[in-house]
Amino acid sequence: MPILGACALVPGAAAAAEAQDRIDLTAHPVGIAALVIFAVAYLLVMAEEFTRLRKSKPVILAAGAIWALIAGVYAGHGLSAEAEAAMRHNLLEFAELFLFLLAAMTYVNAMEDRLVFEALRAWLVRRGFGYRSLFWLTGVLAFFLSPVIDNLTTALVMCAVVLAVGKDNPRFIGLASINIVVAANAGGAFSPFGDITTLMVWQKGLVEFWTFFQLFVPSVVNYVVPAALMHLAIPRGAPAPSEERVEMKRGALGVVALFGCTIATAVAFHNFLHMPPVLGMMTGLGYLQLYDYVLKMTARRGAGAQNGIDLDAVPESATDAHFNVFRRIARAEWDTLLFFYGVVLCVGGLGFIGYLEMVSERLYVEMGATFANVAVGVLSAVIDNIPIMFAVLTMSPDMSLGQWLLITLTAGVGGSLLSIGSAAGVALMGQARGHYTFFTHLRWTPAIALGYAAAIYAHLWLNRASFSLPPS
Repeated sequence: MPILGACALVPGAAAAAEAQDRIDLTAHPVGIAALVIFAVAYLLVMAEEFTRLRKSKPVILAAGAIWALIAGVYAGHGLSAEAEAAMRHNLLEFAELFLFLLAAMTYVNAMEDRLVFEALRAWLVRRGFGYRSLFWLTGVLAFFLSPVIDNLTTALVMCAVVLAVGKDNPRFIGLASINIVVAANAGGAFSPFGDITTLMVWQKGLVEFWTFFQLFVPSVVNYVVPAALMHLAIPRGAPAPSEERVEMKRGALGVVALFGCTIATAVAFHNFLHMPPVLGMMTGLGYLQLYDYVLKMTARRGAGAQNGIDLDAVPESATDAHFNVFRRIARAEWDTLLFFYGVVLCVGGLGFIGYLEMVSERLYVEMGATFANVAVGVLSAVIDNIPIMFAVLTMSPDMSLGQWLLITLTAGVGGSLLSIGSAAGVALMGQARGHYTFFTHLRWTPAIALGYAAAIYAHLWLNRASFSLPPS
């Protein structure tokens, strides 16, 4: 996941205090029941394509059941306040993630309303790009945009382009969506604020800012290997030839510019003011709200002056600037947002029970750092990489700089193995519903796994000197 989850970081002192008041429930019937509930919920998420049950519904129910079980045990030991504090902490994590996503989705919807993506689609068609060229173009753009903004926002924007360009070719949309997810996750792995896992390692002081760029080549390998294999399955030909020209609506470029300013604000708030990025994103949403007001007022004044009537007599719907930011917010992908609520609380509950720490400790103590770091990446395809990375950082295993870079790489790109393994994948399942699904992605997991393995070997070979160096 991207800079989106920066709020998930927990001060070390707070984490230590929480650990002292926790009850180990890993062998308790409640802990086992929580695991079963979570597993059943995720099986239902995976089966969404067949059951037509929205993915948010089972995980929301699972979250409530898991925390109810935890609360019952803690109440019996007179520790209700500790369980409540832990749940509130997880709720805060979701709230910040939710607001960040809501702002990003609102901007994407606003650009769609202003016909930005339709104009881009028309331009690409006029340029004569074939499906295979478009496949690589959107993937490369996703790879290089992700380190600058974040993998989720990048994936949303690129998927909107794919949906617009390939709307008559479902096969192309499915393959291009997989390509975008892999590219966005790979691009975020070599930048300190391209993914939350890199951000956490950077803030911990284990890897210096520029040292992350040692992962650039492994990240390229991670993207190019599966993309080259998928290239062979991309249908030949091109979108139907057309000389169509789509004129963007009034204010379109302003929305695009404000989106760039919003991303810059989020990065600046975090990088220079040491505030959560969500504060910058919500400030940016304020930019859009004020711009919405300006568009309405200037358009209505123009219409009033042209018709020689009073401004108040001109309805908003009578102008081409009938743009309401709250309607764009309402069109956000609410199933995806609520899915994140369920996942954050489910995984937070399992972590509070003690499972994540137990698994991490056994991996590093019994199997060694390299195997553990590779396994953690695979695990992040099923369980969110934020709590996994936080568990590793909390344990603080004695590892070289090369191993910390390895865990940064694997936790960042491991989520590409499954569509539910990253924020980008989950969001695109909602945005390209019916074209990009869990099983569409699963068919190409072997190719993605080959890229995952190749990236690891590239890092072990290119950065072998760093495996003898202590962390920064």
